[in-house]
Amino acid sequence: MNSIQYIETELKPLREEINSHTMYGQLNAIEDVKLFMQNHVFAVWDFMSLLKALQKTLTNTTVPWTPKGNGSAARFINEIVMDEESDIDENGEVKSHFEMYIDSMDQIEADTIQIKKFTNAIKAGVSVDTAAEMIEMHPTIKAFLDFTFSVISEGKPHCIAAAFTFGREDVIPDMFLEIIQQSKTGPEGGPYSKLLYYLNRHIELDGDEHGPISLKMVENLCGDDSKKWMETLLTAKSALNHRIELWSLISTAISNSKKNSIVN
Repeated sequence: MNSIQYIETELKPLREEINSHTMYGQLNAIEDVKLFMQNHVFAVWDFMSLLKALQKTLTNTTVPWTPKGNGSAARFINEIVMDEESDIDENGEVKSHFEMYIDSMDQIEADTIQIKKFTNAIKAGVSVDTAAEMIEMHPTIKAFLDFTFSVISEGKPHCIAAAFTFGREDVIPDMFLEIIQQSKTGPEGGPYSKLLYYLNRHIELDGDEHGPISLKMVENLCGDDSKKWMETLLTAKSALNHRIELWSLISTAISNSKKNSIVN
């Protein structure tokens, strides 16, 4: 058993907990999907910071340019950046996956006020902590972001890659497939076409391309260093635990929404 296989085996219970989470069974109406997206969108946003942190670490983005010396890792991350930051949407327009997600939210009339206020504050130079305070972000979502940016600030490429690969890329195809199977979002080309396109695009890219590329990147960054492999495993476990906590928050929000609708 190689190191990647060992990590995958160690993470299997957490992955199964995510993929069998009760939240998926609650996504049976468009109002449920709206609640999911309104909370999950912050994870879509901070994913890009993990990605750009890897690009900054593994490639040279300064001028004058000099080679970093790890062409394989640079190629891995640049391929993913191209798709995530400049993919083609269902209308043939070039957009980041975050922007496509926002478009999907707008189409199904999910509330985007909070995420837009948050990202506009970031654009204006406000810190993540201050921007979170401005929108009174839920503590569970804030903890999710705190973990992401603590991994980034620590500056260990293999740990950033671990959070990116095992906490995001490697699990996204499974969890989005569950959402498609459980949610009744309408026929393809219908009023929820942007959401279906986004989900299917993620399954296509993350399952067939980005997932395998990310695993190779982790192998490249850890090499034969046993300490790096152990830190990779610990980071991956923490990332998945934060994902489970986010799913539980969304599950509670959906349950409370259904209870309120019955009362009203």
